Amino acid sequence: MYLVGASVTALAFLGLYLFFVRSHAGQEADQLAYDGAEFGRHSITPFTGRVLDSVPDIAVVFGVVLTAVIAGVRRNWRTLIVALGAAAAATASAQLLKYGILARPDLAVEGYAGNSFPSGHTTVAAASALVVFLVASPRLRPMVAGWGTAFAVLAGVATLANQWHRPSDVIAALLWVAVWGCLAGAVLAWPRPGIVSRADTPAATDRRRAFTGLRHSTIRVVRWVSIGCGALSGLALIATLVLDSSLFERVGTLGTVIAYLGGVAAIVTAGLLLALSGTRLFARLP
Repeated sequence: MYLVGASVTALAFLGLYLFFVRSHAGQEADQLAYDGAEFGRHSITPFTGRVLDSVPDIAVVFGVVLTAVIAGVRRNWRTLIVALGAAAAATASAQLLKYGILARPDLAVEGYAGNSFPSGHTTVAAASALVVFLVASPRLRPMVAGWGTAFAVLAGVATLANQWHRPSDVIAALLWVAVWGCLAGAVLAWPRPGIVSRADTPAATDRRRAFTGLRHSTIRVVRWVSIGCGALSGLALIATLVLDSSLFERVGTLGTVIAYLGGVAAIVTAGLLLALSGTRLFARLP
């Protein structure tokens, strides 16, 4: 299942790149959201600037110190090594993709022309959250997935609000880290002779049942929020694709703000869906 998840997520990453980077319509929609981020710069730039500046430091704390403590308490150094390896591979390969492999063709879309796909800051934030998620105990993974996703999404929205990245760059970073997370899951799930999964013991089963009600109610709320944000981002995308660009020029700032808010909603939707999928996929990982 983990390899299937990695394949599906990689295909989503590729589709995102082909549409939003390699097609004129996708570039135009992405650029409108990027231009609309001027609204974000005026409203929350001091805050987002602090968020961006703190991402590397927070990532070190969450990705190394905290996970080392958890792994020491749980005496699961193998998981820590695999998790750190996946995070490092995701971060390094994202930079290789952005600067060495993927290219942004000039399709006569006015605005910033350089390739920024995927976002490096968001990759670092999501990778640090992935490490904590993998080393956490199964019953705590839903909570860790929620807080980790919130941190990664906040970092991604901050890069958009500061006009460092386009919405597709941020979503691509989340997807890319998810690919490496699934590969790490495949390694950790590989059966080892003589090892009994503590996730399958009676005590673990009782703990899962105790948290079932709370987990289901939380998942229900997250699911409805993701549906709402997804609908908002879909409507904004349809508006940017269907309506003539001259109409957006006539409405001026309002049109780009709509595209910007749609981009923010798309980032939140992607983060929530990946958190829900990851929680379900890794539920039985020991």
